[in-house]
Amino acid sequence: MTKAPRSTRRTQLWISLGMMLLLLLCITSSTFATFYTDFLWFKSLDYTQIFTTRVATSALLALIAAVIAVVFLLLNWSVIPHLIAPKESFTAKPAMFTGQARSVNNAPPVTYSTRPLRVFFTVIAVIAGVIIGLTFGGQWRAFLLANYGVPFEVADPIFHRDIGFYIFTLPWLEALLSRAKVLVALTFIGVIGRYAIFGQMKSRATTAHMSVLGALWLALIGLGWLLNRYGLLQSSTGVVFGAGYTDIHARMPLYVIQAVLFFTGAAILILNTFVRRWKLLLIIGISWLAVSALGPGYPAVIQQFTVEPNEFMLEKPYIEHNIRYTRYAYGLDNIKEQTYPATGTLKAGDLETNRDILSNVRLWDYRPLLRTYSQLQEIRLYYSFNEVDVDRYTIDGQLRQVMLAARELNVEELADQAKTWINQHLIFTHGYGLTLNYVNEVSREGLPNLIVRDIPPVSQAAELHIERPQIYFGELTSNYVVINAKEDEFDYPQGDSNVYTRYTGPDGVALGSFLRRALLATRFGSTQLLLSPALNRNSRILFHRTIQDRAQTIAPMLWFDEDPYPVIAETADGVTGIVWLLDAYTWTDHFPYSEPVGGVNYLRNSVKAAVDAYTGEITFYLIDPSDPIAATYARIFPDLFQPGEAMPQVLRDHWRYPETLFLYQSRLYATYHMRDPQVFYNREDLWDIPQELVETAQQAMEPYYVIMRVPESDRLEFVLIRPYVPKQKQNMVAWLYADCDGDDYGSVGIVKLPKDRLVYGPLQIEARADQDPLISQQLSLWNQRGSRVLRGNLLVIPLNDTFIYIEPLYLEAESGQLPELKRIIVAYDDRVAMAPTLDETLFQVVNGTASLEGPGDAGSVPKPEGDLETLAAQAWEHYQAAQACLETGDWTCYGREQAALEEILRAMVGETE
Repeated sequence: MTKAPRSTRRTQLWISLGMMLLLLLCITSSTFATFYTDFLWFKSLDYTQIFTTRVATSALLALIAAVIAVVFLLLNWSVIPHLIAPKESFTAKPAMFTGQARSVNNAPPVTYSTRPLRVFFTVIAVIAGVIIGLTFGGQWRAFLLANYGVPFEVADPIFHRDIGFYIFTLPWLEALLSRAKVLVALTFIGVIGRYAIFGQMKSRATTAHMSVLGALWLALIGLGWLLNRYGLLQSSTGVVFGAGYTDIHARMPLYVIQAVLFFTGAAILILNTFVRRWKLLLIIGISWLAVSALGPGYPAVIQQFTVEPNEFMLEKPYIEHNIRYTRYAYGLDNIKEQTYPATGTLKAGDLETNRDILSNVRLWDYRPLLRTYSQLQEIRLYYSFNEVDVDRYTIDGQLRQVMLAARELNVEELADQAKTWINQHLIFTHGYGLTLNYVNEVSREGLPNLIVRDIPPVSQAAELHIERPQIYFGELTSNYVVINAKEDEFDYPQGDSNVYTRYTGPDGVALGSFLRRALLATRFGSTQLLLSPALNRNSRILFHRTIQDRAQTIAPMLWFDEDPYPVIAETADGVTGIVWLLDAYTWTDHFPYSEPVGGVNYLRNSVKAAVDAYTGEITFYLIDPSDPIAATYARIFPDLFQPGEAMPQVLRDHWRYPETLFLYQSRLYATYHMRDPQVFYNREDLWDIPQELVETAQQAMEPYYVIMRVPESDRLEFVLIRPYVPKQKQNMVAWLYADCDGDDYGSVGIVKLPKDRLVYGPLQIEARADQDPLISQQLSLWNQRGSRVLRGNLLVIPLNDTFIYIEPLYLEAESGQLPELKRIIVAYDDRVAMAPTLDETLFQVVNGTASLEGPGDAGSVPKPEGDLETLAAQAWEHYQAAQACLETGDWTCYGREQAALEEILRAMVGETE
């Protein structure tokens, strides 16, 4: 067998070394490690198509752009100059290239070969082209939207183009134009440098070459001015957002004139390659300078002398455009308008008739309740409740509103000596269960009556039983964990010992080979992933574990709500566990004439995501296929969405109209309920969000969920609601609601109140409560005893064509974090009362008297007799009897017993005097 030549062996050695260095570079490169491990993660979730579509599109765009850029630069820097002016050498002063400071005036010129400079320009062309290509790869989303965009079937009022042009096509055209301008500018600079170095600037061929490049540059600028016309439809300089009179009649003609000047200049430069016409080019340049200098003043003159003297008449059509397109972009045009007489009355019998509503009034504010949960149910220092959510469940055939929070494991709360790598990533891997209470139930101590509590979870309702309470994926699970290691995982504490478990779900990327472990170690900056003996090739790493991060990584084009909420539901494998529901929004900031809020001027809740807290399985459901943006994403990523109807009914029953979307809509509707352009222009009927006192501070009233019957419906529904007051006033004028249940999900309505009748607003009710002598005295007393009174959310509850206002009061020690619900304030009509329970307070305000005499029994209570001990015993008996009447809903009985109790208390006061 003949030996390979030494040169061949040397070549093979160098190739092997090069491959090893390349492999080492990949392993140690965090960018490559992240890219590859993300691919493995997408593959583990069966979302490979999402990953490959994005990567392939980005790579293809980068490759095409790089090839075009490199070819264009080489063509202009090397090929064309060599063809039109071939030159193998050039002469120059020695100092030009040596950088010597001595005088070279008398030094003879030196002849240099052009080959090194040609190689230099070639290398720079390749590098610059690759850089341009790589940056252009980031435009994958704009490219896909432009190619797969679904039309809105709604045209803009100026150019009569479909709205999809502005959202899908225009951003792509602007991206192409900006990169083209960069490429031509870079090319032009390089061409000038090359010809200057080679001493060829005076050549006619050189002039022709630069003229063509200059013409291309001017043409691109002209195209930019034409595209800028479409941007005027998002102008913020007028009386409303969008193009106004001055934009259409002054700025837009100037843009066209600018474009014509640049196109003319480009044509003259092309002509200049054949016939010298420098005077024409000079005229164009002077004209452009004149337009640039005087142009900004022309719109100002039109605005001041034409528009302002007759602003409304000239701006009226553009105000109408703004109203129409803003209402469409935020779904305000689908809001159903209704009236509410606010003339109804409440009697004791009405309270029983509406027992299903009143028994679901939320007495617990999420802020103090979160602190109470933390004190009572975190159990161990490493458990945390991130936030409290509001939901509803059907319990024993009745719809009950609940508040709940998931008990997650927060490794940051481990004791310092316990914060080892094994503890943080192999042993303490998951949270456990949740805590849940009915919104209206309070213990004797003023604490929530917990329906689901403790570890393992104990439930008082069969419908809330949790078979698999482990939470591997949640809101606080920001660290990676490794399962199937040699170490068992901590499951939950049990007395003085712990219970351990092993993850049996499908999620995770297998550590596999040494190379894969090395890449994972590089990504997470952990040598233990590579070297720990506790791991093996079958161990799997779980990452992207927080709900928002998990969803955002898969679908970065969607905007995800900040408030995922847990649901007790049967999972895909038939086990009752915890599933997170997360709302997602499609959005844009390119919608013509639509008022922007927070950088967004189109918003739809078209997608909901469900994430299994144990398995990590995530499914995206398209609940509004009529949304063109969502439909476009469905065309781009056909494997991403499931139809909304495919979501299990047990999860559909827990859909909530998202607060984020409702906040946007309620803020905008305060202005855009005015559809008459003149009323809108004058701001004659501007609404505002009412203020309320929460805990110890005043703030804008938050939307809140209630169970109620919306107007013109007899069905009990879970509804999101928010009142309105007139601008700079406090009386209530309307309330906005969004339906969360059944076929009516997503229906939004506005209920307007009569303008000839005063309906108290939230802050007025707060003031009335503070002015009540008994309430004010009690609050002052509590605030002086080392404690503070916290006000909960003031709820405005529509009931029987009138309103009741309900506000819980909590007492919290200054040195403690365990708020207790002590009193309920209720206001109705011109009455306000405070009592320990909601039923007592309702009875007081409905009957209009603190004596609580039963209907028809006034004055029939016998006068009590006896000493103080006897009277105290009688008072206790009547109190217990009243509570029994209250539990059965017998208001007549309750009033009679309360009246008797009052008489006894009066007699006891008389005995002490």
